[in-house]
Amino acid sequence: MSTLVLDKASRWFGNVVAVNDVSLTIGPGVTGLLGPNGAGKTTLMAMMAGFLAPSSGHVTLDGRPVWRNTDTYRHVGLVPERELSFGYLTGRQFVRANADLHGLADPGAATERILAVVDMVEPAGRRLDTYSKGMRQRVKIAAALVHDPSVLLLDEPFNGVDPRQRMHLMDLLRRLGDEGRTVLFSSHILEEVERLARHIEVVVSGRHAASGDFGAIRRLMTDRPVQYAVRSSDDRALAAVLIAQPSVQAVSLGSDGLDVQVADLGSFAVGLPGWARDHDLSVYELSPSDESLESVFAYLVAR
Repeated sequence: MSTLVLDKASRWFGNVVAVNDVSLTIGPGVTGLLGPNGAGKTTLMAMMAGFLAPSSGHVTLDGRPVWRNTDTYRHVGLVPERELSFGYLTGRQFVRANADLHGLADPGAATERILAVVDMVEPAGRRLDTYSKGMRQRVKIAAALVHDPSVLLLDEPFNGVDPRQRMHLMDLLRRLGDEGRTVLFSSHILEEVERLARHIEVVVSGRHAASGDFGAIRRLMTDRPVQYAVRSSDDRALAAVLIAQPSVQAVSLGSDGLDVQVADLGSFAVGLPGWARDHDLSVYELSPSDESLESVFAYLVAR
C-alpha cells in the first residue's frame, strides 16, 4: 500500500501559475481528482508521477521524493490524457516495450498477463492506429500496469470512450482499488466521478478547493441553504406548516412531494417530527436533494 503526499506544492510556467500551494494526501483505494478544464489536474498528475518538478513545495511517495528518484517509477503507473503516438506498433509491442523498459524478469509473460486483465488479448496483434478510442485507453492502462505498480494515475481516462467500454474501465479501476492499490483518476465529468469514487479531491484555478466524501463536504457548507425532499400524508398541509417556521426559507410543492430549502438544519431536523405530529400529519420520506456531486462541485467552482 502506497501513499502520495503533496506538501504546499506549486508549479508555474513563466508568469502562469498552474498549481498554487496544494497540499493533499492520496491513499489506497479509488480517488477522483475533480476540476473544470484548465484547473491544473494534468500538472498535478505530472508532478505526482515524477515527470514534472514542483516549482516550490514537495511531492513524496511513501516519504520519498518523487522528482529525480528513478526508484519511484517502479511503483507508479501513469495513463496520460494525450493520444498514443506509436500507431505503427501493435498493442502487444507497445505493452512489451514498457515491460522491457522496466527490466522485468519475464517481460513476455508480464505482457500477456496484463493484456488479459484489460481484455485486450485478441486485438493485441493489431496496430494501434486501427484501435478505437476505448481500445487505446485500455492498452495505455495495460502499459501503465505491466510492472505491477502500487500507484496508478489516470488523466481523463474516460474521454471519448463509449458506454460499454466505460463500464469495463470503471470495473477495472474498482477492482484495482479493492486490491489495495492507490488509484487516482482525473475528470471534469461529474457522473463518472460520482459512480466510481466517493472520496474526491477538488481543484479550482490551480488551488485545492476541497477534500473528502462529497456528501460530507456538502454538510460542511454551512453558509449555503440545504435542500430536502419531503413526502408526507398531506404535502399541501405540511407545506403550510413548514413555511411558517423560521428555519425554513422556501417550500415548493411538486407532483412527488415537497422541496424544502432549510437555513437552520439543526432546528429543522429537531422540529419536523413535532410539527407533523401537532397537525396529525405523517412524514414518509426526508432526504437531502442537493448532496450530489454536481451540487457540491457547482458550489465550489462558484466560490
